[in-house]
Amino acid sequence: MRKYIIDGYRIDSFELKVLIVTNGIRVNNRIYRELDKCNRIYPNPLKCNCIILPDDTVVQLTDLTPHLKYIKNALSWDIFKQMKYFSQMKTDFTLELLESGEPALYYKGELVTKVKLPKASDFYNRKTKTGLPYMGNAVLQGTEWLSFQCLWICEYACVGEQCQFCYSGGVFRNITKKKKRLPAFPTPDDVAEIVNYTLNNEKTVNSIQITGGSTFDSEKECNIIMEYLDAINEKVGIEKITGELLLYITPPEYPEAVDRFFEAGVDRIACSIEIWDEDLAKIIIPGKTKFTRRKRQLDCLKYIADKYGPNKACSSFIIGLEPAESFLEGAEYLASLGIVPVASIWIPFGKPVMGNMKAPGLEFYRKIKYRLAEIYDKYDIIPPGGKGLNVCMCRDAWINKREILDDKPVNVTTIFL
Repeated sequence: MRKYIIDGYRIDSFELKVLIVTNGIRVNNRIYRELDKCNRIYPNPLKCNCIILPDDTVVQLTDLTPHLKYIKNALSWDIFKQMKYFSQMKTDFTLELLESGEPALYYKGELVTKVKLPKASDFYNRKTKTGLPYMGNAVLQGTEWLSFQCLWICEYACVGEQCQFCYSGGVFRNITKKKKRLPAFPTPDDVAEIVNYTLNNEKTVNSIQITGGSTFDSEKECNIIMEYLDAINEKVGIEKITGELLLYITPPEYPEAVDRFFEAGVDRIACSIEIWDEDLAKIIIPGKTKFTRRKRQLDCLKYIADKYGPNKACSSFIIGLEPAESFLEGAEYLASLGIVPVASIWIPFGKPVMGNMKAPGLEFYRKIKYRLAEIYDKYDIIPPGGKGLNVCMCRDAWINKREILDDKPVNVTTIFL
């Protein structure tokens, strides 16, 4: 991994990624004006910007100014919450344009490194044949992933039991409280059309991530998922997805229901536990704790691992919302069973969690970096693929695990950033 200097401290790409994701960034408007014709870089937060560090580490780019305007409008926060939380949302990272015309990352006005941007795409300008915009219904992540972030409703959110960190859940709850009509979801044909365009026309991705909300009727959800998979297979051919097809689901009442998905060509299935500490989980993910329950999640994950082998079952965790020790305890337990612990970095300027919008310091993430690399190495765990997803640290830990383990210090240095 490349090394960088921040406030006089030497850090690596993994650590720099964490700092950028958790602190956000301010983008000089010249970047948008002068680079958007050849690069994927937009002021609209729905377009999922990212930067690519010199060693190809993919990093979520959240420009705080347009992001906060969008969040405020979408979630309709009252003025008191705005005043309370907006003051916490500051960053010392900026993205500037060098005289050479290249984008570069700065910290407190000091150059950190030149960065790259993904190549320009027509993706966000397009609509499906039914008139559904791609934007707002799917995103391009990094250089390899097409992600559908919410293809079916989160019924837990609609009854007021949404996960505190979840933006989509907050939107569903806000709409339901106002007794407004929920937005239309992409149809199976819409999804198949979008997959076909990105895979075969623009050829911008090789992997697909499908995600929806949490539902009360697992059989109905399974049928909805199969409609999407069948449409993709008919129009594109699932076997032509050369990377992987990752499916996030509500664990079904009977684990055997997932057999349909693997038979349809899915590579991995994720049932996300999110928070391992069960006391914190009751507060942060109330719906999953109350309705899904930990046992049902584990039963499904274990069933997949036992029947289909290691690295076929995944569980996402939101890193930064519970003590490092409790997450690592859960990560090792799952990994020992052949289940992949996926580490997704909490973006604190989405929604407050337990009244907080400040991520832990770098020492917290360093502890996780070293132990996660050890866990992946010990149990031969392989997180979802390619160069990784914008906000996940798991693939970065896996790609660089040998270097991370070779460089592991006796004591992790504490850095307050």
